[in-house]
Amino acid sequence: TPEQAARMKKLQEQDKRQKVEFRKRMEQEVSQFIQATGEPRRRFQPMNKIERSILHDVAEVAGLTSFSFGDDEDSRYVMVFKKEFAPSDEELEAYRRGEEWDPARAEERRRLRELAAQQEEAELESGPAPPGPPNDYKDKYRHLIGSDAAKAAARTMEANKAYGCVPVANKRDTRSIEEAMNEIRAKKRLRQAEDE
Repeated sequence: TPEQAARMKKLQEQDKRQKVEFRKRMEQEVSQFIQATGEPRRRFQPMNKIERSILHDVAEVAGLTSFSFGDDEDSRYVMVFKKEFAPSDEELEAYRRGEEWDPARAEERRRLRELAAQQEEAELESGPAPPGPPNDYKDKYRHLIGSDAAKAAARTMEANKAYGCVPVANKRDTRSIEEAMNEIRAKKRLRQAEDE
């Protein structure tokens, strides 16, 4: 109906006006942020998906870096960073976990990691580790079986011709398929004749 169409058009125009106003407001906030010298990053209030996309666009046009953080749709917010203060991967991870970024704590963590890496490197350079507890069952029973018992046992094993080990010469069947089939049929006939 014409009334519904008119109402729909009015709603669309109102929505468009709100988006334009929101964009102007964001442009003002972003320009204030750019002029604020002591502010490397700014966190905006949680906003819906459309508003976030508008803010990301405004930030990109202004030459800033922006990211969205937060788990559910109601609490997602945008953070805008000046290019010279672009966040490190560690900083982004902290925000994704919902933590506040603390550069001093991050530096401490980095130093600890470096120290651990240096210690590991020093251990590797110092040579093999001192012998620890045996982790192989053969080591555990070495005092009983000796270190070369298995090799000695392998050497003494001889093929039992009556069982298991068949010489290759005995394995080879030089008959053709027809000869083998004829032999099988002859044995069958012989069995049937014996049964009768």
